[in-house]
Amino acid sequence: MKKVTIHTLRKMKQAGERITMLTAYDASFARLLDQAQIDVLLVGDSLGMVVQGHDTTLPVTMDQMVYHCAAVARGTSRAHLVGDMPFGSYQASADEAVKNAMRLVAEGGMEAVKLEGGAEYCEVVERIVRAGIPVMGHIGLTPQSVHKMGGYVVQGRGEDKAARLIADARALEEAGCYSLILEAIPADLGAEITRGIAIPTVGIGAGLDCDGQVLVVYDLLGMNPEFSPKFVKKYANLAQVIGDAATRYREEVRGGAFPSAEHTFSSEKPSAPPAAVKLYSVAGRE
Repeated sequence: MKKVTIHTLRKMKQAGERITMLTAYDASFARLLDQAQIDVLLVGDSLGMVVQGHDTTLPVTMDQMVYHCAAVARGTSRAHLVGDMPFGSYQASADEAVKNAMRLVAEGGMEAVKLEGGAEYCEVVERIVRAGIPVMGHIGLTPQSVHKMGGYVVQGRGEDKAARLIADARALEEAGCYSLILEAIPADLGAEITRGIAIPTVGIGAGLDCDGQVLVVYDLLGMNPEFSPKFVKKYANLAQVIGDAATRYREEVRGGAFPSAEHTFSSEKPSAPPAAVKLYSVAGRE
């Protein structure tokens, strides 16, 4: 399969071909999503909420992002890989932003980085791009600014706020961003921004007219029944599947049905070499 690059995404926009993007946080999920030919895998700082259990993305550190990026990179061969710049990794200075972006590429195996914010971060974008690292922008609802916005609320409603987001999109394109995430904005504004810039837009709660769509993979798979925002479509109900499987396991262990003879090693040496067997421990592979 041909590798997806920043040039692939631009050609997809020009051809009117929709871009698919999902989050991934480990090698196992990355491998499955890559085999499903998802175009872009985002190692999002959303891991702070869906993996670590925080209420926001703010506690996620650079070291944690590098760790998860490297895991995803090891499970991917086709998809374009983007790593989130976590809170505090680029806001203080452009110099620090470049160093941290380099870590996501050199240590984390990413092919691009993503950062939140509008025109106020154009200098940061320019510096990272100048260092040879592609940058994906992110405007609209920006989770790292949750306290400033007063919660996870729709952005860009009203003429002035919409005009500001349009200006942000154009400024980020001019600064060198190769793509933009548009999050939680009115659909007509998402369409206007998409038409007004040459770089691809990827929406999450920004309407059908964006060049692509992105979801948090745990949301798509229905792993949290209590989280059902308007922009999420659940394509599976893994919360139920996982719960049912764990319950069956518990019942079979307590009832003595597992492990059966089929799942038990014998002291007798087999007459023919068995198929390759991998042993697993709680700590890792043996």
